[in-house]
Amino acid sequence: MINLISDTVTKPSQAMLAAMMAAEVGDDVFGQDPTINELETYAASLFGKEKALFCPSGTMTNQIAIKAHTQPLDEVICDYTSHVYQYETGGYAFHSGVSMNLLQGTNGKITADQIAAAIKPDFDWLPVSRLVVIENTCNKGGGSIYQLPEIQPIRALCSAKGLALHLDGARLFNALVETGESPSDWGAAFDSISICLSKGLGAPVGSLLLGDAGFIKKARRLRKVMGGGMRQAGYLAAAGLYALKNNVDRLAIDNERARKIGAILATKDYVESVRPVQSNIVIFDLAGEITAADFLEKLEGKGILGVAFGPQTIRLTFHLDVTEEMMGRVEDILENW
Repeated sequence: MINLISDTVTKPSQAMLAAMMAAEVGDDVFGQDPTINELETYAASLFGKEKALFCPSGTMTNQIAIKAHTQPLDEVICDYTSHVYQYETGGYAFHSGVSMNLLQGTNGKITADQIAAAIKPDFDWLPVSRLVVIENTCNKGGGSIYQLPEIQPIRALCSAKGLALHLDGARLFNALVETGESPSDWGAAFDSISICLSKGLGAPVGSLLLGDAGFIKKARRLRKVMGGGMRQAGYLAAAGLYALKNNVDRLAIDNERARKIGAILATKDYVESVRPVQSNIVIFDLAGEITAADFLEKLEGKGILGVAFGPQTIRLTFHLDVTEEMMGRVEDILENW
């Protein structure tokens, strides 16, 4: 079975497993796990940030960031397709007591002008605009990519208006291998950054939250109260460290495979439209009365798993566990559907 449901379905390679088993560990709640400390130091230096915090999931890193940047009765400005709004169980309300100011971007991407128009005036019957969240790549936007020239006006606006700027960079490295931009330049543009290790990078668990020392000190306390204080988690951190050092450049392969499939789908009568394919995600709408449920059932019968993103919308996601042979089968099946 070829699993294209998500890039979270990857399993550790033999080399990654070997790194995990060889990890030196300690109690991270006391700051005594050397492998976690190494991972956090390496990631922070990569992005030019002072500190990093290893967490179980990207949802936790995003929710910690929202909590650390805001207080109750504030609001978060983001695109309506953002992961922090769509897929984190309303955690912004549960943990932080904030509301969402949702913008209608283009393929998940919002602009400085849109944000400026959304900032609330200072009236006591309105929430306080406090935080902007950007997602790169934009999952529901079809894996669309922001480039730094698009972020710089947003950074300038946030600085001028006193808003914090957080990057949900769950798939940031998929973007960076396309644009050639450096992690340190992205680090300089944001107050905090979340990066996921368990998607295209192939680690089994984990995300990192990056920021300055004071922010991460606060975030560490919030991680504890959310239940994220792990003990000998260096075995997991070793996988993340291996991923950052070995699996970044190969993300270009996943992006290229997605483009190939997007190009095939764009020529097919059973497809109404395909979102622009910029990274490792392909989202397409089915033509006529074909439902996502029916299409996925038939696709599974041919040995491929995908996921519905709407009544007639499908997402396929490419990752390091897709072999050349698997890729050939996917191309052949979709070409001859």
